[in-house]
Amino acid sequence: MTSTLKIDDDLRAKIISRPSVILDDKDVMHALIAANEKSMGTNIVDLRGIAMERLESRLDRLEDTHRSVIAAAYENLAGTNQVHRAILRMLDPTDFETFLRNLSGEVADILRVDAVRLVLESGERADDDPAIRKLGDVLMVAEPGFIAEYITAGQMGGVRPVTLRQLASGDAAIYGDKAADQRSEACLVLDFGPGRQPGMLVLGAEDPHQFTPQQGTDLLAFFAGVFERSMRRWLA
Repeated sequence: MTSTLKIDDDLRAKIISRPSVILDDKDVMHALIAANEKSMGTNIVDLRGIAMERLESRLDRLEDTHRSVIAAAYENLAGTNQVHRAILRMLDPTDFETFLRNLSGEVADILRVDAVRLVLESGERADDDPAIRKLGDVLMVAEPGFIAEYITAGQMGGVRPVTLRQLASGDAAIYGDKAADQRSEACLVLDFGPGRQPGMLVLGAEDPHQFTPQQGTDLLAFFAGVFERSMRRWLA
């Protein structure tokens, strides 16, 4: 004699009244499909089951893509707010010395970088200038051509407005005592207008993944644009 297991009447009634509970449960549906395939034997190919597996796989990939897109959108929004706050803080000072010192202070904190350095090219020696020595922790005066050489490292190719790269260690000429700790940097080329030498704003980070060549540069280009326009007024 053979006997067939009967489902409990209460459970059966619940399933009949709310079938969506079964359909929405992925594990239960997998178990039902597996039981159906087992009952059909090994010589029958269940095309419907194969199609469902493929659709489920596509759905999982689509959900992963949606999560990635949402995460990227939140990250971009956070980055935009961060740069906007840094710009507002940068524009607060009313004198040039405070303006520069603020770069390596609150502006650096908002941008979450470990070093900020402004490089200005000049054909005149500035080693003995008291004002420059006073701002030596944030301001560097270099010979003409230094910026292009620093960004390209002597390699062929033009100088991009924004260069992001990882470092084995920072350049001592740029970072001074902080050079050994720098693992990535952003180099922002500055245009101060006709008749003036170019400048460069360098943002250094101890995190090797904070600035990498794969990242977008729009926000940093915008920050550099605001900074160079502010500098033009001070230089005037």
